[in-house]
Amino acid sequence: MSEMSQVIGERFGLDQTVIDKINGVLAGFASIEKAMLYGSRAKGNHRPGSDIDLAIVGSGVTQEELLEMDGELDDLLLPYTIDLCRFHEIRNPDLIGHIDRVGVVFFPDSKDG
Repeated sequence: MSEMSQVIGERFGLDQTVIDKINGVLAGFASIEKAMLYGSRAKGNHRPGSDIDLAIVGSGVTQEELLEMDGELDDLLLPYTIDLCRFHEIRNPDLIGHIDRVGVVFFPDSKDG
């Protein structure tokens, strides 16, 4: 495991294998430009059972694709709740500001680029 992967895992409180599994699902959707991690895991104040909040960026991502992603992520049987939203549909200015301030690119994984 590279040093960058270890830093990502420690910061988000997620094992690299979990990150790879999630990103493996996201990679199956060509319409995704990136996925931004936000919330407690992005801020670094998460707890062991904290959920994984991901804002999906990509103007071509449909609601049907989001539901399909959600189902595929659920099928991974990870010990975390993964909350997905389409970034361009967020209407709450506070949430948009939060993602802009603390959001971290989760996909594509920096170790792959």
